[in-house]
Amino acid sequence: MGYDDYFSQPSKYELERKSAASRMQAEKSGKTMEPVIIEGRKITKTWWGNAWCENLERYADYENRIARGRSYVRSGTVIDLKIDKGRVEAKVQGSRRTPYKVLIMIDPLSDEKTNAIIEKCGKKIQTMEGLLKGDIPPEMQDVILGRDGLFPSPKEIKFNCSCPDIAYMCKHVAAVLYGIGARFDEDPMLFFILRGVDPSSFIEKAAKSKVDDMLANESNPSPRIIDDDDAWKIFGLE
Repeated sequence: MGYDDYFSQPSKYELERKSAASRMQAEKSGKTMEPVIIEGRKITKTWWGNAWCENLERYADYENRIARGRSYVRSGTVIDLKIDKGRVEAKVQGSRRTPYKVLIMIDPLSDEKTNAIIEKCGKKIQTMEGLLKGDIPPEMQDVILGRDGLFPSPKEIKFNCSCPDIAYMCKHVAAVLYGIGARFDEDPMLFFILRGVDPSSFIEKAAKSKVDDMLANESNPSPRIIDDDDAWKIFGLE
């Protein structure tokens, strides 16, 4: 049983009030806060945000635990969330006055694994804008979303929270995991920063593929090229 189970849970209104007070206090102290703001019922709305959350929810050891964070993140309790390479630091408002500190570590994606993914789908992704918008061919989405794709599995995710809850995944960590997906809605590039992947590699692979195809066909004349003799006949210059 977790620490919070011994006490009545704060209402959504109380959480929102305490979250606002904590943000205000931080700003007065000169700290820059980056809260996660959820508008509407859906936590994520873009391809990258949705894919992040769906990836977490499909694992049996996360499925029953991560749901604890949905109402928390919707209540504005994730008052600060910063993403860096392999690392997410956040502050989450709980029942007490002082926010809890959450640290989530993501194992780096190996060069071998990254190159294998780029090799499989790089030729199909044409522009950086399309990649960040999630305009990815259906046959390539399985490569990116698969178990050996870009998204982390539970064994590649480690986390810690300063709260006294002894549960494997407390609601504060779960809220931050959803908050990460919401952050990807705002800036998909953060996904690649978190995973330590250079997204331009996908575009470079596509460009190289085009050049290779052009060079391979260099000696093969196009059937649309008009023969010199035929050109004279067409224009009546015989």
